[in-house]
Amino acid sequence: MRSIYLVIMLSLLWVGLASAEEPALPAGLLPEQLQGNDDLWDDEEDSDGWQTTSFWEARVGFWRNEQDFLAKRPLTEGRFQLSAERDFELVTVYFTADLLYDNIETQRRAKLETGQGWVDLRHANIVFSPQSNLDIRLGRQTLTWGTGDLIFINDLFPKDWNSFLIGRDDAYLKAPSDAVKFSLFSDQANLDLVYTPRFDADRYINGERVSYYNANLKRITGTDAIVSVEKPEQWFEDDELALRLYRHIAAYEIALYGYRGFWKSPGGANPVTGNALFPRLNVYGASLRGPLLGGIVNGEWGFYDSKDDPGGTNPFVNNSEQRLLLGYEHELISNLTLALQLYSTHRSNNNTDNPNRHEISSRLTWLALNQKLTTSIFLRYSTSDNDYYLRPKVHYSVNDYWSCEFGANIFYGERAHTFFGQFEYNDNIYIALRYGL
Repeated sequence: MRSIYLVIMLSLLWVGLASAEEPALPAGLLPEQLQGNDDLWDDEEDSDGWQTTSFWEARVGFWRNEQDFLAKRPLTEGRFQLSAERDFELVTVYFTADLLYDNIETQRRAKLETGQGWVDLRHANIVFSPQSNLDIRLGRQTLTWGTGDLIFINDLFPKDWNSFLIGRDDAYLKAPSDAVKFSLFSDQANLDLVYTPRFDADRYINGERVSYYNANLKRITGTDAIVSVEKPEQWFEDDELALRLYRHIAAYEIALYGYRGFWKSPGGANPVTGNALFPRLNVYGASLRGPLLGGIVNGEWGFYDSKDDPGGTNPFVNNSEQRLLLGYEHELISNLTLALQLYSTHRSNNNTDNPNRHEISSRLTWLALNQKLTTSIFLRYSTSDNDYYLRPKVHYSVNDYWSCEFGANIFYGERAHTFFGQFEYNDNIYIALRYGL
């Protein structure tokens, strides 16, 4: 209940102090993953009915090497998505749902929290503005903030790592949240505050669709050792609170972040039962993004305060850690863009020999054939672990309705227990065909 009181007090305080409209954001300064999301402040023509969009898609994937502890294929599915919105006098209603036939998934009954079964509810929310400087979005929604490209520091909203690693569309990396979001605006700064009344975990790797390194068995496992968890599930007790305070200084956006909740994927273990746990977690961070030398530079930092083991002496709970990201994106020539990132983590009171992990990542994107053809190669390489993740993709828009895609997920590591090394048996390629209206 403390979080509810905090939300109400901050909202009332900000409404009383701020009265200006939301300031315009400079074009091109938002993270790539934020652009194209629902925009609450677009000026659209009034409509008496529902505005709908939809698509049908078929995807199939193949393992590079067959393995005994996973399904014969990573992906064989058909998907139909329907999105609808309608403006009423006081509220706007948003709805997005996917009807899914997944030949690999054994769970046929719909489980809305995990996205398993025949339906995945992506959005079901209402948006209203009780004052000119306050927007409220209530219900199921997809949330994101931060500056990284597929590296998330202060974005503590749920991710679907299984969907991403087996070759579904990039949009499905973001899992939905059941939350209320307050967006407050003033001339001095803007505040986004998100309250989730019950913990929304990641759709994490548990062995059902993607194999992983099992520390207890000291080997890579899959369906032969599916992770059992003890998840916080009490409404208004096991809740989450996330906030972002941001403003622009010249052409630069600076932001401060805070989070109170739990590790989003299992971050500990119960020594008695052996079940995985979601320990309590606080995160404090900051970011900067803006133009530099003809490109876009970004930086982000976060301190992960592991509340269930503040001294770092419990071997069954993740240690506290700091995370730092520096990035730069530049168009080399027309329609050819290179983005680079440096990423580092440092664990406090770590029991291993090396508490640090360092990464270099790059994304090369080429647009051709009047931008109908998009080719990208994304690489994350760890200099400390000597492992990597490679994600090439080719997307071609045949016309306004039809498109096709080919891609792959490739992993390498010298040791089975490293971050990318544990996924080496999950190398896969996939193809997709989509028809959209």
